[in-house]
Amino acid sequence: MSAECSSYLNADKVLVSGFSCPRAGGDARAVFCCGFQDVKYCCDDPHSFFPYEHSYMWWLSVGALVGLSIAAVVLFAFIITVCVLCYLFISTKPRSKLDPGLSLQMA
Repeated sequence: MSAECSSYLNADKVLVSGFSCPRAGGDARAVFCCGFQDVKYCCDDPHSFFPYEHSYMWWLSVGALVGLSIAAVVLFAFIITVCVLCYLFISTKPRSKLDPGLSLQMA
C-alpha cells in the first residue's frame, strides 16, 4: 500500500514536488500522505491530512488559549466572590451568646 502526496506550495511559497509514501529511507509504516495544504509528509495515520494551511492550527491554539484565559478569569472571580461572602457571613454573626431564657434546674 502506498499514497501519493501531490506537489504543493509551502509557507514560503516555494513549490515542493510530489512524492510517494513511504519515502526511501523512511519508516515503512508511513504509507499515508499527512499534513496540511502547505506542509505534507508521510505518516501511519490515514486521518491525518487536513485541507487547510498550517497556520490554521496556530489560530486554533490562540482560540484555545483565549478560551482558557476567560475560563480562568471566571473561576478566579467565583473564588473571590465565595471568599468575600464567607467573610461577610462570619463577620456579621453576633459575638455574644443569646439569652436562652429560663435556666433549667434539677429538683
